This record gives sequence, C-alpha cells and structure tokens, in this order.
Amino acid sequence: MFRAHLIVTTLRPLVVMKIMPLISIHRKLTCVHRAVGGVRWKSSDRPAPLLTAVPARALIDEQISINGRFLPPHCPVTVCARMHSEDGDLWESFAHYNTNADGAVSLTRDHSVGGSYLGCEPMGLFWGLQPAPGAREGLRLRKKDTETPYVVLISLLEGHVSPSEGQSTELAAVTAERWYRAPGVRRVEIRQNGIIGTLFLPPGPGPFPAMLDLWGMGGGLVEYRAALFASRGYAGLSLAYMGHKELPGPQNQVNVGNSYFKAAFQLLQDHPQVCANRVGVIGLSFGAYLSLRIATMVAKVCQKGLSPSCLICVNGPVGSNIKFSPSNSSADDIVGSPSEERHWTYDDQGHVSFKVISLPENVSPELIVKLEDIACPLMYVEGEDDLSSSSTVNADLIEKTLIAAGKSHLFTRLSYPGAGHLIEPPYAPNARMSLWALKPKKLFVVWGGHHAPHAAAQEDSWKKMLHFMESHLRS
Repeated sequence: MFRAHLIVTTLRPLVVMKIMPLISIHRKLTCVHRAVGGVRWKSSDRPAPLLTAVPARALIDEQISINGRFLPPHCPVTVCARMHSEDGDLWESFAHYNTNADGAVSLTRDHSVGGSYLGCEPMGLFWGLQPAPGAREGLRLRKKDTETPYVVLISLLEGHVSPSEGQSTELAAVTAERWYRAPGVRRVEIRQNGIIGTLFLPPGPGPFPAMLDLWGMGGGLVEYRAALFASRGYAGLSLAYMGHKELPGPQNQVNVGNSYFKAAFQLLQDHPQVCANRVGVIGLSFGAYLSLRIATMVAKVCQKGLSPSCLICVNGPVGSNIKFSPSNSSADDIVGSPSEERHWTYDDQGHVSFKVISLPENVSPELIVKLEDIACPLMYVEGEDDLSSSSTVNADLIEKTLIAAGKSHLFTRLSYPGAGHLIEPPYAPNARMSLWALKPKKLFVVWGGHHAPHAAAQEDSWKKMLHFMESHLRS
C-alpha cells in the first residue's frame, strides 16, 4: 500500500501537466455554451474572482469605480446591486457584461449589453435601482435619516442572468456606502419663531454661503439635499411649510403665509456662521414657486435689505391659486388652499397629473409672481418629460418676461429631453410614478422621466447648479 501511494504521488504532476491544456479548452467552451451547466470558474492557477468598489464610502453625488478581476476571458457576467430602503423595501438593479481578454470587467470602461441599462454607464447600478419584483406599488426612494448611509451590496454573478430568478452563482461581492452627509457636517434642528426646519453646517467656523431649501407639496421636512449642500461647503436650511406635525392646521394644506418664508430667509441671513449677503434659494415643484415669491418680496421687508443672491428653480410654476397674505401684511394666514381637482387629469391607470393646474392660464393673474421684479441670477431646470408640472410653459414665461424687462442676463435655462419632474441630486433612481396619498383614497401621481436621460439630467444639472452657486455665492 505504501509503495502504491508513492507511485501515484509521482505520476500526479505528469498527469496534471498533460490535462491542463484540456482544462483550459474546456473552460473556454463552457463559457461559450454557458447554458449547459454551472461553471464555477475556480482553479488552482488563478486567484478567486475579485470585485472592488472604490471608494467604498462616498457622497451620493460622487462616482465610484466598480471593477471585476481574475475571471475567464471573454465570458459573460452579471453585476448586480441590491439595497434596502429605510422602510425595508428591497431595491435592485443589474447589468450584463462580457469580460475582456484579461478576464476583467470595468463599469467605467465597458458597455452593458442588457439588464437595467445599456451602454457605458459607470453609475448605472445606482440610478438604475428599482423596487424588486413583488414590491409595494408606487415606491419612491427618499432618504429620511442623513446620519446613516445607503448600504449597497454589489455582486458579481456567473453568466447573463436576472438576479430575481434566484438561480445564479455568486462569484464575488462588495458593499458600498452612499452618503448625503460628509464627516464633520453638523445638523441643527430649527424651532424658532414658529419656523420648522433643519440647518446643516459645513465643518469649520464659517461664515459660509447658504441655501434655503424648499421642496414640493408632498410636505414634511426633507433634509437630504440640504445635507449634501453642507457637504459641499454651503450652509443648507431645509424648511417645512406643510405636512409636518409641528406646523399649524391640517397637514394636507399650506397653513403658513408670507411672513413665515420671510422669517426663514432672515433667520438664515442672521445666523452667525452664514454670510448674510451670500444666501440663495432653491425650490423643486411648488418650492420653485415659493422661491420666486421670496425673491420678489423679501428685500422689501428684511431688516438688512438683502434679497437672495441667486435662485434655482426646478420644474415649478410661476403662480398658484393658493392665496398667500399680502407681502406687506404681518398676517400669517392663507386665504385659501383649494385642491383644484377640476384641473386634475388621469392616465389610463387612474394615476393623477397636476400638469394642467400649473399652466399660467389656469392661475388668477394677481396670483402669478411679478417676475419682472426679480433682481438676482435665476437658473431654471426643466425636464421636458415632466408629467406633473407644465415646466416648459412656465420656463418660457419667465424667459419672455425677463427679456422684456431688460433682465435676460439674469436668466439661465437648462432643458433636458427625457427628464421628468423629480430632478434630484445625481445617481438617485427616478420614480416615474409614486404613491401620493392614502387618505381619503389611495392616490398615485405621475412624474415622468425615462431612466437613462433622467439620470443624465440629474448628473449634468447638479454640476451646473454647484457651478452657478459657486459663481454667485462665493465670487
């Protein structure tokens, strides 16, 4: 027995040398005919497959480099991303790639040939995230807690597969943290003079240029964009104006008036770590209308007599039939907050659109902002596939009015074909439709936007917004 063992041991290296070329050929054939059986791609002469994501911890608007190595050459692989929202819902995306001659794949260099997106899209796994099959209807991914990141599991799978089918071999995996808040950014709750908001301050003593941040009529206190501004060196004040338990009146309507927004702007100006003459305003949807209102009234009442240094309006109207108290009044009441359901329109699935409501022709003339009074640079970001607001018509009116007033030099317009209503910081997935309300009945709203062009619009507009802010808040 001992002698026989010696003979086998001696012959084994010779046998391995003879069959290794055959194994190599077999591997290549198996990759070509991948449907015939599970290739494990494990070998004593090759390191185990490796997947990297660099940097593993980054801000949400930063690109990361995703690479796979030590794979067979010219073979199909799938790169998959999965994460849970703060509500526990599973989101996923995937893309099909083919390794190069070196057995490597790079999302920065290579083209996806199938899956959630096509072509060379270094961040496609992130903006391509969608609710996993079987998820609740009408989900929209929005960060609630800026003190924690999104943790995304990125996997490298054998072959061109769909992860939801559950029959794939995982070759390697890595996690990536996606943050809205950089280290050192401070979060300060604002509960002062009736104002409900959250202030984010960059690291250091300041003073800093600042942005007042206004969202739409979904309500609540949405903090993540303000946190990202602070991560980029700007104090950011996210302001709640409806749908918050600490605000007066019913949560489904606006119950604060002009003095509320004036006071919020002045609070930001007066903060000891803010440059009083370098404060801008940004608004999305109804928040864009509020931004325009602030710009045309705040200089008349602020003690320092300072109006915003710049405005950024994203897909919003120039007027609203919600009647605010007069700008020269100390009252803080809303005269009315009509639902304007007669202007709602519905698609074949019963999803509502507010596009017709936002047409200037459907707003009382006295309730349209006096655009000719705008005295600061204004950037308007327009999604041409906006299904929730008549953004193009409103942008046209702003441009026409400023030209007539001799203020065309103040206006910058960014128009994006294929982009929808919810143009947010880059690499966030778009929701073409989402749940709007549960009571008195379930209501879904259409926003518009096609995944790839909407993602491109978010990336491009964010860079140009930051440049716009740099030009007018720091120069």
